[in-house]
Amino acid sequence: MIFLSSDIEVRTLEKLIGAIEEIKNGLDPEILARWYQAVEADAKTISPDALRESIAVIRDPVITLKFEFKASRRVVPYVIKAIDRNLPLMPFATGLYFQKLKEMMELEEFRQRYK
Repeated sequence: MIFLSSDIEVRTLEKLIGAIEEIKNGLDPEILARWYQAVEADAKTISPDALRESIAVIRDPVITLKFEFKASRRVVPYVIKAIDRNLPLMPFATGLYFQKLKEMMELEEFRQRYK
């Protein structure tokens, strides 16, 4: 009986270690950069031609975990849609990061609309 309990404990610990590794990897600057590029490309694909050039991701060369997502107010709904389309494909921590970015964009859009 002790062996069974110990085996379950080991498997649980292995799952926890795996989850922690996934979270750690999901916030890696290179992984975030790839997802920013994916969201940027998707947003440009689904937005009207006239608005595509108003979408840009700028990565800080010194602080590699710092990104700036530039988008005109008219293109923000397409960026939000691109984030939504990519969220299910992202690692857990990366998804949380982009959900927060989406919330910030929605809040700013709301503030601008109801000024």
